[in-house]
Amino acid sequence: MDITRLAVDAGAFINRAVQYTEEALGQAEKTELDSRLESLLDRAESTKTWTDKIISQTETLLQPNPGARLEDRLYKGLDWSAPQRPTPQELLSENMINAALELGQHTPYGSTLIKCGELERQIGMANKKLIQSTSINFLSPLRMFTDEECPVIQNERRQLVNKWLDLDIAKSRLRKAQEVENEARGLNADPLGEDYVAHVSYMFSFLRVRWQKMWAQEVSQAEMELRICQSLFDRQSEITRLLLEGINPTHAAHLRSLVDFVEAQASYYAQCYQLTQDLRMQLASGPSLGYNNNWPLETNEPSTRNLPIATIQPLAACGSLITNHTTCQSLPTNQANSLSLVTNQASDDSTANETWTAISTSSQAMVTPRAFTSNPVTL
Repeated sequence: MDITRLAVDAGAFINRAVQYTEEALGQAEKTELDSRLESLLDRAESTKTWTDKIISQTETLLQPNPGARLEDRLYKGLDWSAPQRPTPQELLSENMINAALELGQHTPYGSTLIKCGELERQIGMANKKLIQSTSINFLSPLRMFTDEECPVIQNERRQLVNKWLDLDIAKSRLRKAQEVENEARGLNADPLGEDYVAHVSYMFSFLRVRWQKMWAQEVSQAEMELRICQSLFDRQSEITRLLLEGINPTHAAHLRSLVDFVEAQASYYAQCYQLTQDLRMQLASGPSLGYNNNWPLETNEPSTRNLPIATIQPLAACGSLITNHTTCQSLPTNQANSLSLVTNQASDDSTANETWTAISTSSQAMVTPRAFTSNPVTL
């Protein structure tokens, strides 16, 4: 290890720290940067900050579990391959299929569970493709900027700040050297009087000037150091400016990555919509859900609704109703209800034409069967 180099670096660090503190407290003059360079520095810093936030929120969107994200970062830091995890849709699909196998896959509910489980499995596969596409086409370019380009920009920015402080230190030294030189010239120009106090004052002033000259540089040496620091600062400013102007191509690359991310999302949601619509059409075209369970529906309560017979009917139609009523009374209650309803439905179709024919032929002779109207048939 070079001790001399280490001592020089330590001295430069201390001088920069003192200069930075004096500038922060307003006790020293500060060199102003170019407005264009300052705007580029601010833009680069904002780009890095918001890129980190976008990466973090995108990772949260793709993997909401913070423990899984931490595990993935650990595997990435160790350069290991992360284990494959099932998506929530795939877990739901597995549970639906297992439920269908246990409850009965040939029942309407079980078959629907299997179809829904297959749908969730396909959605889970599409979600994995979305995560893979987003990681490659969107997150990788952003991480490349934050992991590779930003450290270079930060390094050049630190070098610029160091050259900036060195320039301010050189200006401060030149100013102090000029002050000491002017004070020495004024001390030599003033004639000494015969007063004892004047001689004592001159002696103290002479010692103070000599002391300052011991610690202050010569004006020529300070000017040469200032020129060197100014050239180094200008060179570093130009390097930093050229590097920061590369933010515009970076923004263009991020724009293309963002378009790829939007296209991947559009493809994913379109695929999910198409899959759900297909299943929806299958379920809609199938048997009625909730009613067709292959179980007979029985009604123990007899129907007590009175069905009054129309006031204008032919005797043939009325006779058929009486026959149905007589048959229903000879059967048990449940069978009578079912048989009467079926018989009435069949007799309505067979006697419809005869009824209207009788009405048209007997329009002048209205016959009202009072017996039927006074005693309605009860089913």
